[in-house]
Amino acid sequence: MLKELLTIAGVLCLTTSASIAAESVQAYAHPTLFGSEGHTLVTTDSNVVVGGKFFKPCKIKTIEGKNNVIIGRHARKMLADMKNLMDKRRENLYDPKMPVLRSEVAYLISNGLGLTKETSGEYTDLTSNYWAKSEIEKVLTQDIMIGYPDSTFKPDKVINKAEVFCTFAKLMNVEADKSAAPLYNGKSLKYVPAWAYGATNEVIASGVLAYLPDQEKILNDEYLSKEQVAFLVSAMKNNFRIDLSNGAVGCATKAEPVAVKVKLSERMSARTSNVGETFTAETLSEVNYAGKVFPAGSYVEGEIASVVRPGLKNPGFIEVRFTKIKNGKDEAKLPGRIVDAKTTVEKNPNVVSRVLAAPFSVVGRTAGVAGRTVSEAAEIIANGTEEFLGNWSDSFSDTASLHPLKGAKSVGSSVITVGKGVYNILKLTASGVFGVGYELYDEAKYIFVPNTTNDASLNPDEELVIMF
Repeated sequence: MLKELLTIAGVLCLTTSASIAAESVQAYAHPTLFGSEGHTLVTTDSNVVVGGKFFKPCKIKTIEGKNNVIIGRHARKMLADMKNLMDKRRENLYDPKMPVLRSEVAYLISNGLGLTKETSGEYTDLTSNYWAKSEIEKVLTQDIMIGYPDSTFKPDKVINKAEVFCTFAKLMNVEADKSAAPLYNGKSLKYVPAWAYGATNEVIASGVLAYLPDQEKILNDEYLSKEQVAFLVSAMKNNFRIDLSNGAVGCATKAEPVAVKVKLSERMSARTSNVGETFTAETLSEVNYAGKVFPAGSYVEGEIASVVRPGLKNPGFIEVRFTKIKNGKDEAKLPGRIVDAKTTVEKNPNVVSRVLAAPFSVVGRTAGVAGRTVSEAAEIIANGTEEFLGNWSDSFSDTASLHPLKGAKSVGSSVITVGKGVYNILKLTASGVFGVGYELYDEAKYIFVPNTTNDASLNPDEELVIMF
């Protein structure tokens, strides 16, 4: 139950995670000539299934996990936090593509897994103000890393990938061959000596290497980059159950997922649905979950977690999360993690329903575009007026204070402000007109050729197999 649900065949999805930073985006921006995103509302939510497709071919579509944006987002946040802790010299030299240092491995593991136990050590090269001293002492306390016999930790020493694998293997509880030369995707890993075979095989068997960027470098380089180690930590946290109650060694274990096969009861579309709306589905087979047996026909409840409206060259997407399964008096809250999901052939509403729905949808979508255009124009005018009058205030003040050149400069700035305001209003007007036209065009396409426009929906009677 510890992998995140991700993109459907080539469509970008912004999913969320309960244990990692939650961040769902609902964008009501109209398509524009200039690529602006208009108004954006950010909410927090988790455990989502994505409905976002370019086309509707009659074949099964699978939600794939190769571009896990949750892992990437968490990894990049850790890297940014790590850089911010460094002194100016280190920060200026920082490059996430460069080989990782011992101190950085310690920081990423400690920060990523949330280690708390800390005992002060006596390593001569760990000064009181060293940027990662606390994180290093946490991994030392948990026996994840060790120092050198000469009482040094060598925090600024580059650590090779074999040593990184040995460090991470300590954290994992995964069965693997301890003696065979490691193979990754059927190819030999270079720069892995025999003493690291077992640990490397354990990391490979865990499946987390698939989430790292620069896959060829994993095979051929002697060192992993800072970025790759950050992804390694995030992937492990995302795909394992982490239990630190008995220490960090062996704390990461896999869990068997639970499969729930459901049939959707209603239509949810990125064109019309809104965050927070609820829906129901019906189980198609028996589910054994949370110590209870839920027979076929049990109800599954869910809600829409995030929406991005379709637009120009943007298929949009809808994210839904499943919250509860119930049968009579028996009910259970569904977990916050989803391993995988598959959906069967998608269906389109019939032409009568499309025609009947169109007037309401057309008015709503065009009114939304027009309203947002007007509100943004009002904001441009308000900000420009404030800046224009502020410039004239500065001009009179500076001139009266016997600084006529500064006063003249402020007058010039006020003229520039007017010019910028006029330009931005014209640009926004063009975008608004284009947006209204696009919405009308998109509605017409939806009525007559829905297969080409109904590209971000989950439809009634579609079947989903969800792995928790």
